[in-house]
Amino acid sequence: MTKQIISTFIALIATIILFEFSNLDLLIQNYFYNTQLQQWLISEDNALLDLIFYSGIKKVFIVFAVSLLIALVFFYKTWLIQCYKQGIVIVLLSLIIIPSVIGLLKAVTNVPCPNDLELYDGNYPHVTFLSAYPSNFIQKKKVKCFPAGHASGGFALMSLFFFFKTRRNQRIALVSAITIGWGTGGYKMLVGDHFLSHTIITMFIAWLLILNIVIIVRFFQKSELTYKTS
Repeated sequence: MTKQIISTFIALIATIILFEFSNLDLLIQNYFYNTQLQQWLISEDNALLDLIFYSGIKKVFIVFAVSLLIALVFFYKTWLIQCYKQGIVIVLLSLIIIPSVIGLLKAVTNVPCPNDLELYDGNYPHVTFLSAYPSNFIQKKKVKCFPAGHASGGFALMSLFFFFKTRRNQRIALVSAITIGWGTGGYKMLVGDHFLSHTIITMFIAWLLILNIVIIVRFFQKSELTYKTS
């Protein structure tokens, strides 16, 4: 677990450095914007895609988290819940903590979205996580685009890796969660709401938080078992 945390942290820092000192984000995002029509590859007005990749999936995350909470509170003593209690707690905490942390970061980083930029007919200069706004730029309100908040719910589901007990199911859960995270994150790129780096960094932050949640939950469970047997 310690090696996982260290390697994930290194990958996170390397990703930040890569996108801070290159134009990779802009090079990729340019493919999704039609300068002549002044519109993105996918319109946010597309009700079906919005339902699948944005408004609908958000409700699914909430319902899933509430269902886990109900299972822990009202069916705590059942064999099934006792068998998977640790995994349920890890997933539930991940679904709560990860979007909250990403939301907090979005509130303080003050990084504009692609559709905010002058490059894409917006009003903001291109500013990254570690760069500052030009001295002559007057900002009327803070922007909240970095990291990718919407994808955080999907990436929080990577915690399902620690819910299942067989390697096969763990791999299926991890691949499925990453697919959901990138599905939602990719949609937000195509409508101009996020850069590629926003989604990658969110994924690494989510996995880093999940690993720490696992350590904490296992510590408390071990302490509980020690107390009961003493």
